[in-house]
Amino acid sequence: MQSDWAGTYEFTAPIHRPTDVEQLQEEVARATAVRALGTRHTFNGLADSPGVLLDLTALPDRVDVRDDGTVAVSAGTTFGALARELQRHGRALHTMGSLPHISVGGAVATGTHGSGDRAGALATAVRAFTLVGPDGALREVAGADVEAQAVALGSIGVVTELVLATEPTYQVRQDVYRGLPVAGVHEAFGVGDSVSAFTRWEGTADLWVKTRLPADVPDEVLGAPRDPVSRDRITDEIVGNVTPQGGEPGPWHERLPHFRHDATPSNGDEIQSEFFVDRADAAAAIAAVAAVGHRIREHLVVSELRTVAADRLWLSMAHGRDSLAVHFTWRKTAGAREVGIPLVGEVLAAFGARPHWGKAHAGADLAAVVPRLAEARALFDALDPGRVFSSPHVEALGVRSGR
Repeated sequence: MQSDWAGTYEFTAPIHRPTDVEQLQEEVARATAVRALGTRHTFNGLADSPGVLLDLTALPDRVDVRDDGTVAVSAGTTFGALARELQRHGRALHTMGSLPHISVGGAVATGTHGSGDRAGALATAVRAFTLVGPDGALREVAGADVEAQAVALGSIGVVTELVLATEPTYQVRQDVYRGLPVAGVHEAFGVGDSVSAFTRWEGTADLWVKTRLPADVPDEVLGAPRDPVSRDRITDEIVGNVTPQGGEPGPWHERLPHFRHDATPSNGDEIQSEFFVDRADAAAAIAAVAAVGHRIREHLVVSELRTVAADRLWLSMAHGRDSLAVHFTWRKTAGAREVGIPLVGEVLAAFGARPHWGKAHAGADLAAVVPRLAEARALFDALDPGRVFSSPHVEALGVRSGR
């Protein structure tokens, strides 16, 4: 396969698949330009390279649950595989993304996240990581350097292993409240531990509430009743692949994601984009997108609204501010690319929106909305002076200096 996960972007570079770390080091040492691929859950040229691409999924999965409450995991391992092994040891992560199919290394590198007013992005669990530097040597990153380098978009090396904080396992129930008014949904994100609102901008939303047990759950939220039935769907186009609803208790890793690890994730034939605004602007931002809902609906499968806690990671989309993430799953059409994505980007730019690095976006003034972008660029250039891990895409983002 020469494309990303959804067939949205075609990679231009040849793809090599090292089968062990030593081979990976040799590949990096002799390359003039290289970038890494994981599960390819990107929707733009972020992972592409003017040289070669190294697919990490052929490396052996490794999950080492340690006595100190951390876990060492190989970068190409999926969150689903990691979660099952953690559960076997009675441990858990603080959050999960909506898709357990994505690789740990790729999710951390792009600032990918789950949902919850108190839940930071997946990278906030990182305590250390190991990468292959531009000379092919292994380098460990730990301590204060993690804040600067964990979310690096593959621009300082090829990450081989990460050490993550874990906690004791826990049970979760998932309930869906149908028909909330979109205009009031910003008031509902605190009703559970992980809360998402799905809408097609027709005035209402379905609220998915994931609650750690033991806990009581309300029978209705903002006048919308709790659905007692697990319906195995998000929309008519996303059916048959979601985690159990209806309040049925289950282990954390089978409830926090929206999609089952043993099923096709999401719609599949799609483009995704996502924008992060200050949590304080949630009501106004939601209203602004709702006002153009009639102009984007024909190009849209569904939108998801969720919250992410502020963090200190330099290039995290939630750096320094509690955030509302406004996500769009688009049909893979010219209309989505030419109308939908530019329009919502323009609307949300008024709120200082930060686009998700790995998803489709256009025209954002990143220097104005990513506070530590210049510092990160200077650091990354210093760590990789030969530009082995640079590319036209990351240069256009301002993450690496232009040639």
